[in-house]
Amino acid sequence: MAGSLSEIKAKIISTQKTSHITGAMHMVSASKLTKSEQAAKDFQVYATKIRQITTDLLHSDLVHGSNNPMLATRPVKKTGYIVITSDKGLVGGYNSKILKAMMDIIEEYHNEDDYAIISIGGVGSDFFKARGMNVSFELRGLEDHPSFEQVGQIISQSVEMYKSELFDELYVCYNHHVNSLTSQVRVQQMLPIGDLDVEESEAPASANFELEPNREAILEQLLPQYTESMIYGAIVDAKTAEHAAGMTAMQTATDNAKNVINELTIQYNRARQAAITQEITEIVAGANALE
Repeated sequence: MAGSLSEIKAKIISTQKTSHITGAMHMVSASKLTKSEQAAKDFQVYATKIRQITTDLLHSDLVHGSNNPMLATRPVKKTGYIVITSDKGLVGGYNSKILKAMMDIIEEYHNEDDYAIISIGGVGSDFFKARGMNVSFELRGLEDHPSFEQVGQIISQSVEMYKSELFDELYVCYNHHVNSLTSQVRVQQMLPIGDLDVEESEAPASANFELEPNREAILEQLLPQYTESMIYGAIVDAKTAEHAAGMTAMQTATDNAKNVINELTIQYNRARQAAITQEITEIVAGANALE
């Protein structure tokens, strides 16, 4: 019984140490989530403004149609997917949700040669490579609060691949942050640009802007920047969802550890009580034998 008591006590100490670690990780994730949510709000200010400028400049194109390659729909021979996952685990079902959604899309709509994956995050990269899937580019080691400079190269490369017709449409697949407990899988089309609505434009239909150097040159620079900013916004959103998932996972782990400690403590007390009862019984039996 002494061995059993020591084993239970060792399990209690070990579980307590684990709960301390998960509790600390929960606090770290909560801090990261707060900063990431603020970064997402700050980005929305910029995203709203660049969307408004783009819509105003494209007012007539949205009304009458456009031949701009960033806007025009062409026959789809190949589709590009930017898939955003984390670089490590301990984030609950964050990665499994997006990877399952991506696999469902590929199985339903694609064969081996008509899609390309641009992977952001080590978990997704390893997952796709292990299955021999088409990973054109990958980015690992993303910061907790990624700057545009860190992700700019892979974003601009994705846009250039579309402009070079290496694929004919581009989607971003990620977990959208709803709140600290909830995220939603999003598969959002980035190219060709199709989410601009003429009703959002504040420019009158008869507007005749004077532009330097000219409208076409401005759009040639603006439309790729608009797309790149939307992709960056999705990355910021996904990182926010990742921090929320990590916080929730660590809170759940801490709660489970506390439940295990309570159960082990009850077992320990029962075993200790049984050992004491056994010792008393043996003492009484020995005393009776001497009479």
